[in-house]
Amino acid sequence: MKFSISATDPGSKARAGVIETAHGLIETPIFMPVGTAGSVKAVHQRELRDDISAQIILGNTYHLYLRPGLGVLEKAGGLHRFMNWERPILTDSGGYQVYSLASTGRKINDEGVAFKSHIDGSTHFFSPETAIDIQRIIGADIVMAFDECTPYPCEYGYARKSMDLTHQWLARCCTHFDRTAGKYGFDQALFPIVQGSTYKDLRVESANRIAEAGREGNAIGGLSVGEPAEVMYELTGVVCDILPREKPRYLMGVGTPANILECIALGVDMFDCVMPTRNARNGMLFTTEGIINIRNEKWSSDYSPLDPALGGYASTHYSKAYLRHLVKAGEMLGAQIASIQNLTFYLWLVRTAREKITEGTFPQWKSSVLQTIMRRL
Repeated sequence: MKFSISATDPGSKARAGVIETAHGLIETPIFMPVGTAGSVKAVHQRELRDDISAQIILGNTYHLYLRPGLGVLEKAGGLHRFMNWERPILTDSGGYQVYSLASTGRKINDEGVAFKSHIDGSTHFFSPETAIDIQRIIGADIVMAFDECTPYPCEYGYARKSMDLTHQWLARCCTHFDRTAGKYGFDQALFPIVQGSTYKDLRVESANRIAEAGREGNAIGGLSVGEPAEVMYELTGVVCDILPREKPRYLMGVGTPANILECIALGVDMFDCVMPTRNARNGMLFTTEGIINIRNEKWSSDYSPLDPALGGYASTHYSKAYLRHLVKAGEMLGAQIASIQNLTFYLWLVRTAREKITEGTFPQWKSSVLQTIMRRL
């Protein structure tokens, strides 16, 4: 994997770049639709490629490990072939899912994490080596080091202990990743993950440790888990100032359109979040004119297109009234159209941000566009 910076914004720390992978180029800043279990919910791969213009999608180690299972994926020749997606894929190591299973009796020690499947209650164990092996079989272009994500709020002592464990696991991930290079014939890159909860000194320490690992890119984890947005921005800025300029920076699980634009200004290159598809299934649309709750009665007789300025088939060929009818009736097509609209909007947002960075007008555009796209219609 290679990363090059093509432009920097004079009024912020935003930059436009290109990530080269075995499955194609990724122009940054970029948003990655979440395809947790080998599918971006309610969206065909053709629509991801041709309508939404997704350059990379995200899969999840934990979920793919449970279903369809490693045997199926290995026999298929990896996730790309299994789901017929020819563009890049990034996999989350499963650390966040293990974090979310705290209530099921997970057990963490230096070796790894024992946890119960959310599907059938069976017991499983992930170690740093396991997480790497699974991602090797999945065949993602970019894989994540195994980490522990702390909750918010979190006591300082626990945050430090968790961060130290994440760093220990990183060393093992790096060793095993390098040892298994080429084992399954995939060209892959490894990203370590910065942790440290909301404590600035821990974030600084972790960012320095991750930078020293010298991997192809770096991720920022453990944010957008309930802390105030101002705290997220502060810590993201601190971390971005430490992580190497010449490596891509990935802020995990973020977020709203405002979150994305603010963090682009801080120097982040890559984002993912379930928000556009999850909100779509609940009837919330992101548009170039503002946020729409399509369930509201006011849209029942509005026969205008969803978002003509956005372009694309779904945004221009279906009316607000029709989509409201589908959503209220519980028709699957409603979730599909809304999901395509929201993902098209998110990809438009980062693509336009890239254009404004190249033009040198990103801060002015950001301030202006946020006033429009975040208003409630």
